[in-house]
Amino acid sequence: MGSLTGKKGVILGVGNQRSIAWAVAEHFHEQGAELALTYLTDPKGRFEANVRKLGDKVNASLIQECDVSNDDSIQSLIGALNDHWGELDFLIHSLAFADQKDLQVDFSSTSRSGYSKAHEISAFSLLPLAEGVIPMMKKRGGGSILSMSFIGSMLAVPHYHVMGPAKASLEASSRYLAKEVGPDNIRVNVISPGAIRTLSSAGIKDFAELMRVAGEHSAMKRTATQSEVAQTAVFLASEASSGITGQVIYVDCGYSIMAN
Repeated sequence: MGSLTGKKGVILGVGNQRSIAWAVAEHFHEQGAELALTYLTDPKGRFEANVRKLGDKVNASLIQECDVSNDDSIQSLIGALNDHWGELDFLIHSLAFADQKDLQVDFSSTSRSGYSKAHEISAFSLLPLAEGVIPMMKKRGGGSILSMSFIGSMLAVPHYHVMGPAKASLEASSRYLAKEVGPDNIRVNVISPGAIRTLSSAGIKDFAELMRVAGEHSAMKRTATQSEVAQTAVFLASEASSGITGQVIYVDCGYSIMAN
């Protein structure tokens, strides 16, 4: 019996086999969870095809389109989850977006629309998703809401730019959500992985150098893996973490503690 046996939940952000969300899906499946996955529609249908292929590997019982920049799309997902299960134990928010133009210019040159879009998708989207799943979690007597951040929320990371404030907003939003839903035994936490090579990180200039520095200057002299992040997510979604909420958990091999 796995630590998530009997639990049901949705994971947003599976892109490909290198994505953190996919590692989470694999580990949750191994621990007995029943999964729903989402995809973002693109003109050629590649995202949907990829997620459906990966979903087969973890026996995902629901695969649903969700564009978190669209309220109707979010409500469609919530409706599908209600129809499919009616109850929910966990929500994994592994989403982030910034316009490439705003990652290539000086931070002070960030566009108004780019700043807004980065916050809308990377941070605000957690709120309507949480609002939708909270009633389903109450039926289960509680639940776990998890999102993914990065140390750029606290430190000025080269070329991370507008994503830093967006992730800071995500972390603050999680604390306010944790306060709101704590009496219902719903926990809200954030995982802050170290530098990991994913499809999203590929858009950050000189990311290979960022990974090198992170490995050299971490306490463990290496960077964390997708699997290590996923194992922490399993812990935070399980009863083993029943007294933890409103926290940012760093899975970065100790980079965040070092004075360098």
